Amino acid sequence: MDRVIQEGGAGTRGPRRRFPQGFAMGKILPALAAIPALAAPAGAAESVIPPVSAWAALPFVALLLAIALLPLCAHRWWERNHPIVALGLGFGVFSYYLLSFGPQRMLGSLLEYFSFITLIGSLFVVSGGIYLHTERYATPWVNTVLLGVGALASNLVGTTGASMLLIRPFIRINKPRIRGFHVVFFIFVVSNIGGALTPLGDPPLFLGYLNGVPFTWSLRHLWPIWLAALAPVLAVFYLLDRRSWSALPRDRHRPQRGTRFKLEGAGSFVFLLIILAAVFAQTPVREIIMIAAAAAAHRFARKSALKANDFTFAPIREVAVLFAGIFMTMVPALDWLALHADRLGIRTPGAFFWATGTLSSFLDNAPTYLNFLSAALGLQGLTLGNAAHMSAFLAGHSRFLQAISAGAVFFGACSYIGNGPNFMVKSIAEHSGVRCPTFMGYIVRYTIPVLLPVFALVWVLFFR
Repeated sequence: MDRVIQEGGAGTRGPRRRFPQGFAMGKILPALAAIPALAAPAGAAESVIPPVSAWAALPFVALLLAIALLPLCAHRWWERNHPIVALGLGFGVFSYYLLSFGPQRMLGSLLEYFSFITLIGSLFVVSGGIYLHTERYATPWVNTVLLGVGALASNLVGTTGASMLLIRPFIRINKPRIRGFHVVFFIFVVSNIGGALTPLGDPPLFLGYLNGVPFTWSLRHLWPIWLAALAPVLAVFYLLDRRSWSALPRDRHRPQRGTRFKLEGAGSFVFLLIILAAVFAQTPVREIIMIAAAAAAHRFARKSALKANDFTFAPIREVAVLFAGIFMTMVPALDWLALHADRLGIRTPGAFFWATGTLSSFLDNAPTYLNFLSAALGLQGLTLGNAAHMSAFLAGHSRFLQAISAGAVFFGACSYIGNGPNFMVKSIAEHSGVRCPTFMGYIVRYTIPVLLPVFALVWVLFFR
């Protein structure tokens, strides 16, 4: 079922852009790309992107500003009322679309949200029953290696799976010296940059695979770019952690010896594998399997493991509410991008890198990737969804796809809402007693001085 981009009124259609049968919130696991984008009746041949104005994205901007500023200006009020703000703005956009364009587009967004929160929630519940622990303190070198291992793992189980599985052990091994920057760099590496080597790592790469990009293409063509981004981020982390480590009393520098690695709840790995396998199923089978696996995992989880992990449902409730508002309010921004991506004057690999990345910092990177890939193909007179055209594109213009892929995956680390697991990691850390940076603090203290120079280096080396 193709989606037809409508440029003007009800009777005017622009060029056809082929989308996979569905895609969900970019920034989670690749197989969410199989979520049907529209809750369309059976037999419907196509759907139409409504001719939405850029002004319709104002509620999304307002929600971003609320998430960024209100915790600083009115923390207690925000803690009590953030559900009203998020759901109120979301309901406003939902009502506007419902009255102006009918129910189909927003029902599709609700379906995407349901799939997104089902995956995030099921992985959160299952990982809560897995307790990994060692009494050794993590030295700066050990922490850096752990983040590197997490980056590799994100290519096998997705950025969401790796984040949910590893964040609690990472917090514990660094107690009591853990600081906010530990969580931030975990988000940088494990929840985002790490997952750029396989279609299993991040949804945009999976969408490319569905549209004719060979499965091993990202590994063969992105690994130098991946390494150029990952290595300096890990180096900066090591220096920061080294300084933090040096501030500790000397008796805390000696790693304990003779301690054992402890694992409780190993049986929950079975349910974790079931959830990861289920992402390749279709809706609603996928969600039914995930919910059943999560319920069974929680029912049979060892109480000692849940207690040791300080497991509560508070983090997932917070994420569910905020992302419900985000999913509703970002629809006009995504639709406007779908209508105008080929009119933005972006014509070089470097321009595609920055444009895809900038929008992927705050929007769903799956449709952002597809729209810019479609625009890049269009520059060469080619069409997305045509296997022969994709082969020709890869043969002669692969730098465009490298730029779009790297921008979509890497820039999700730029904000707490840039990727599905980001906010979940922050919420888990805060409920574990870690003081994390605010939304603006994250961007000002880490994104701008750390990530942007790294991404500029990537641009200079590969896309300039």
